Amino acid sequence: MAPAPIETDAVIVGAGPVGLFQVFELGLLEIKAHVIDSLAYPGGQPVELYPDKPIYDIPAIPVCTGRQLTDALLKQIKPFGATFHLGQTVTTVRRQDDGRFFVETGKGTQFLAKTIFIAAGVGAFEPRTLKVDGLDRFDGTQLFYRVGNPADFAGRHLVIVGGGDSALDWALNFAAEGSNRAASVTLIHRRDVLQAAPASVARMRELCDAREMRFIVGQVTGYEEKDGRLTGAKVTGPDGVTRVVPLDMLLVFFGLSPKLGLIADWSLEIERKQLVVDTEKFSTSIPGIFAVGDINTYPGKKKLILSGFHECALAAFGAAPIIFPEKGKIPLQYTTTSTRLHKVLGVESPVFD
Repeated sequence: MAPAPIETDAVIVGAGPVGLFQVFELGLLEIKAHVIDSLAYPGGQPVELYPDKPIYDIPAIPVCTGRQLTDALLKQIKPFGATFHLGQTVTTVRRQDDGRFFVETGKGTQFLAKTIFIAAGVGAFEPRTLKVDGLDRFDGTQLFYRVGNPADFAGRHLVIVGGGDSALDWALNFAAEGSNRAASVTLIHRRDVLQAAPASVARMRELCDAREMRFIVGQVTGYEEKDGRLTGAKVTGPDGVTRVVPLDMLLVFFGLSPKLGLIADWSLEIERKQLVVDTEKFSTSIPGIFAVGDINTYPGKKKLILSGFHECALAAFGAAPIIFPEKGKIPLQYTTTSTRLHKVLGVESPVFD
């Protein structure tokens, strides 16, 4: 017998920074949330694309990495006990006769939610893959599109493909002295011009001059294998000559391709692959479904994390009358002075002289 759907005040689709802060804003209003994300870990785009790159425009935080921002947000929302359903994609959204939404994921997890908050960035992210016939069978064993645990690559002969920040960052990381140092690092890009931070490019060229890593201009057009193991990448250079570069592991960083996916089938008003919202409560064209962060659009929209945080606050207040119709208008309270919010947050109320 299948378990009954999980009944909840809110389902948040997306566990990036904006989705995590939506948990916080809902929590202040005592709205319980379940969070769904297609990735296997929280953090969204900052953790997936630039976990160790500095972010400078988070209010009151001069600098932090995507990973540090995620850790801080997870700590901030801990009092609210949100439940995460990671590695799952929403496949079904259907309004019920009682006004709630039936939500189901590809893994069969089902919810009955009073509200839905779409904080999915620009949709589910999928890595842009290396198009070489047959190579995909090494995916997850010797072919990787992201680095989960850097220690897994230590002491190995690595070939890294790409010319952006992620490719350069990991090439420099694995070429540097330390516990994660690789046996060898070869960076391959289709042209000599790279789209990465100038300092990273300069450092890469210094390491190449010192013979601590290699940079090859060319494209991976094939591979060699032995006994079912990937042993080399066939690289065709600008001169048309194909050479074999030996390897233990192949890391590809072509960026991530945003996919609006099944959200496009939810009968929501869409403009240029983004969800149209109002700027009073960030409701979509379907009452009860809200959209915050990069996935929404409205006049003057700026795709900034801090903009998404602002949208979360208004969306939470917009959802409160749906979740608590008996309460009427909910007054704005401040975490500095509200004893109710101190109780919700699990902190002691300060004593002011």
